[in-house]
Amino acid sequence: MTGWSDSGGASRSDRMTFWSRIGDIIAESAGALSAAVTAFADTLRGGGSETRRKVGFTIAMIALSAKMAKADGVVTRDEIDAFLQLFEIPAGEERNVSRLFNLAKADIAGFEAYARSVARMFPNDPEILEDILDGLFHIAKADSVVHERELAYLERVAELFGFDERAFLRLRERHVLGAAGDPYVVIGADPHWDDARLKAHYRRQVAQNHPDRLIARGVPEEFVRIATERLAAINAAWEIIEHERGRRRRSTGRRS
Repeated sequence: MTGWSDSGGASRSDRMTFWSRIGDIIAESAGALSAAVTAFADTLRGGGSETRRKVGFTIAMIALSAKMAKADGVVTRDEIDAFLQLFEIPAGEERNVSRLFNLAKADIAGFEAYARSVARMFPNDPEILEDILDGLFHIAKADSVVHERELAYLERVAELFGFDERAFLRLRERHVLGAAGDPYVVIGADPHWDDARLKAHYRRQVAQNHPDRLIARGVPEEFVRIATERLAAINAAWEIIEHERGRRRRSTGRRS
């Protein structure tokens, strides 16, 4: 694991305070981590400082990653590396992250209790909850396949976060099927829309999923990778749609 870079973004002292707060929550939990996470979730309802929101987001990712590992039964080296791509952990703080992961994994409280607590952390922020799901998918697919138990886990977490079946299908298509999936599902569009409406929707999707918007939501800067992957999937889906519609127009002699 590497240390924090001092260039750009939050200062080193701010980041150390951030990770120290996570260490405090672990210490306060006395082994009852789910109760501590629930209590922290209650303090975030309706807002909270940027640091507290980042702490909440990071705890959510670590705890739900641990529960996913327990559901799947194995943690691969690729999945560990994928996690470290999302969180640049400063030297000396690896122990706190490891303790949090192991506490969550060993906790008798089921993953559903954690997922509900996370949903309470961000009751009016479906975008942040989607960021968390994207991060979990990123880790799950690191070994080149999302296993059946991981997929079932992710679907249930999404349900507890308030995502309906179509919203989860959009996430699954984006991460699991990629180019083999339905491009309309990936961008959340209806294939019956006309070209003008479809293009306007695509442009909104690009604007809403720009990496800068993710950072503005209080997500750790390292998560830019997730926003970049999401935007790439949206653009790839749009290219397929544009190609198919262009071919259809040419075959019927129509113009856009």
